[in-house]
Amino acid sequence: MSGTPMAFLNRAREQSAAGHDEAALASLNEALARQAYFLPALLAKGAVLAKLGRDEEGLALYRAFLPSLPDDSGFPEPIRAQIAEARAWVAADSERRGDAYARALAEVAAAFPGADLRRAEAFAAQRAGLRKIYVQQPTGAHFPFLPAIEYLDRAHFPWLEALERETEAIREELLSLWEEEDPNFRPYVEYDPTMPTNQWAELNHSPRWSAWFLWEDGVKNVVNCARCPATAAAAGRVPLLDIPGKGPTVMFSVLQPNTRIPPHTGSTNARITVHLPLVVPDGCRFRVGAETRQWREGEAWAFDDTIEHEAWNDSPHPRAILILDVWNPLLSEAEREAVRRIG
Repeated sequence: MSGTPMAFLNRAREQSAAGHDEAALASLNEALARQAYFLPALLAKGAVLAKLGRDEEGLALYRAFLPSLPDDSGFPEPIRAQIAEARAWVAADSERRGDAYARALAEVAAAFPGADLRRAEAFAAQRAGLRKIYVQQPTGAHFPFLPAIEYLDRAHFPWLEALERETEAIREELLSLWEEEDPNFRPYVEYDPTMPTNQWAELNHSPRWSAWFLWEDGVKNVVNCARCPATAAAAGRVPLLDIPGKGPTVMFSVLQPNTRIPPHTGSTNARITVHLPLVVPDGCRFRVGAETRQWREGEAWAFDDTIEHEAWNDSPHPRAILILDVWNPLLSEAEREAVRRIG
């Protein structure tokens, strides 16, 4: 049959308005056979499937293309309204699925008392459409076959508790630097003027996110370590990354009030990043992949920074943490040596 996608879409609208939804669906399929990504026809087809009671088909259709849509601000208002309705339908279905899966997991928990079901819970959230899939996206080296774990289990880091016990001494050294307005605090983001800054434009050369380094790119700052001996000693007792010219980096990271660090990824999954929160006012959050947490002073965590992450300080006060680069605990000693030699 001849005709443009728009002609078939218009016919489908007339048929649906007259209550002939099966005929409207056939016309929409004709439109999409001619232009598979014709957005108005895709949106209309999902709506017609819903009217026909074929919810699973309609939801599957919407789930197939809605995530790939660009920012919809450039679409005409009627299309934006249809996109909003489609997303609302998908979101409601995801919540329904999530509730059903939660009941299923409760039965699993009852059958396996004491089992760690955190991964199963994340699996259920993904299947429900409530959790986005994030993968490792290193800006530099990728070590194959290491799992993409957002926040790693503390069991991999038996030294974390010892580090946490040093929180007060480390915080006192940081506060001393603040009181003296130490000049070694500098912007963490420092792009050359000839380089594209992308998402870093707002923070480039800005003191809103500053750092004070004890180690930087594998080089120990002897003066700064002497200035903060408790912090240097605590860092020296953990398995710091040691790749010549690359790691470790150990630093105080200060985020000023009402400042956001945009989504980004780190350089390599051979390392794991550790945060020890020192000064954390209310309103500070941190996201790795699909999980957002709030820092608590003195409670450290370790995460894979090659997975997209971002941070917020929505408070009126500065936030400060100690950041350390350590080896990925899932690498063997032989693999670590290979990374040292290859770089």
